[in-house]
Amino acid sequence: MRQTGPARQHYFRAYVPPLWRPCRPAMEQSGILAGLTFYLPVSMKIISANLNGIRSAARKGFFEWLPAQGADVVCVQELKAQETDMTPELLNPPGYHGYFHYAEKKGYSGVGLYSRMPAKNVIIGFGNPEFDAEGRYVECDFGDLTVISLYCPSGSSSPERQEAKFRFMEIFLPHLLALKQSGREIVICGDWNIAHREIDLKNWKSNQKNSGFLPEERAWLSRVFDEIGLVDVYRGLHPEATGDCYTWWSNRGQAWAKNVGWRIDYQIATAGIATRARATSIYKEQRFSDHAPLIIDYAAS
Repeated sequence: MRQTGPARQHYFRAYVPPLWRPCRPAMEQSGILAGLTFYLPVSMKIISANLNGIRSAARKGFFEWLPAQGADVVCVQELKAQETDMTPELLNPPGYHGYFHYAEKKGYSGVGLYSRMPAKNVIIGFGNPEFDAEGRYVECDFGDLTVISLYCPSGSSSPERQEAKFRFMEIFLPHLLALKQSGREIVICGDWNIAHREIDLKNWKSNQKNSGFLPEERAWLSRVFDEIGLVDVYRGLHPEATGDCYTWWSNRGQAWAKNVGWRIDYQIATAGIATRARATSIYKEQRFSDHAPLIIDYAAS
């Protein structure tokens, strides 16, 4: 479902982070937009973080860490919370507007998106009843840019959930194609629950029959890149990174201590904005969940 953003005059006069510069539209000469100031980004920082429970991440310091990052957009996954569980700090951290898609099932899934500028348009869910009930998709428009917070299903808990994951992949691919064909610049942030290549996980040989590294899953992600033409932004900057690229570690054994990880969190984008990526990092100094935040800085067009 679509949610319309704030009134137009409020949108253009909202809080402006330091990395946005003002400009006056040419149409102002005709009086159509007289008195309004638009803002264009001179750079943009986007963070994606699977929180494995937003309340748990808050207790571990996520919302104390966030202000120092200077992010323009923050996409979060696995809220594991309902709207009634969300405190004012979780709904709208200082300086941010929050948009959320909650799962119908309590304590399960859910995604959110925080932004400095209020979104002009917001879409909750991607139009499939089965997976929209699980709270997996928030899409926000900011001028010519669309940012999406996405949580793809995991199939590791049971054969039934793996079949659900395959259904999601089949349904979601045409949606990705439609996004690409819209002509907008798009960044899709989230936990895709697939390691694409052998260098994207530590123990690839022993995981070839496990969910998250199945041949069918990897081939599907290849179609996202090769057929649809979307770009794995991190790999564009670090094409051969191995141990440094991991974003998730199992809670079993000594996976974190021994860096036995997987790269399953991505920022996947249209080519135009992907080419503007200038720096990326995976924040590991603090642990807010079993995932690490993926941070990417984009230059202005």
